[in-house]
Amino acid sequence: MAKQLGYHEIRAIFERFKAQEAEPKGELEHVNVYTLVVAVALSAQATDAGVNKATRALFQVADTPQKMLDLGLEGLTEHIKTIGLFRQKAKNVMKLSQILVDDYGGEVPNSRAALQSLPGVGRKTANVVLNMWWGVPAQAVDTHIFRVGNRTGIAPGKNVDAVERAIEDNIPADFQHHAHHWLILHGRYTCKARKPICGNCIIRDLCPYEEKNL
Repeated sequence: MAKQLGYHEIRAIFERFKAQEAEPKGELEHVNVYTLVVAVALSAQATDAGVNKATRALFQVADTPQKMLDLGLEGLTEHIKTIGLFRQKAKNVMKLSQILVDDYGGEVPNSRAALQSLPGVGRKTANVVLNMWWGVPAQAVDTHIFRVGNRTGIAPGKNVDAVERAIEDNIPADFQHHAHHWLILHGRYTCKARKPICGNCIIRDLCPYEEKNL
């Protein structure tokens, strides 16, 4: 775990991220907030590419909670059977869809607590939805962000909650909205787990990681 970087180093890092890609986007495909919730819930322990491949056809026929219920568990399972843990995820999607119909008039609630009350929706999923759909500067810490935060000293922490707090406490407010996307993309394509591409890294001179792969 690297030492927490200071304000000026972090600001310099995010200025570079912004210069490289001013409006980073999440890579999960969706057509509305409901399909975003479903896509993020399905993405646990799966790749975004794998989820997108499975949901393209699914969201053409089931883009609302009621349509998902009409499709049924077997129909949903058939669509997502290429995704890891698909049986349990299918059950969760059906349960959350029923709750949305029964308790929320078919609409997706926009508080973290209400989102987290839905089956299969944890804090990370809730934060992704709040950030991507409603523009809340919520930080969804996945394995990429956890790794980058600790390697670089941008947001070190012993667990995901500590890293989330470090991001919120240390990253300047004007970068908070896109922070989690910049960090995810950096971890996915540059600061990889096994062989980080340090030679092409735009923040390598600001990063204290000692085992740089140059």
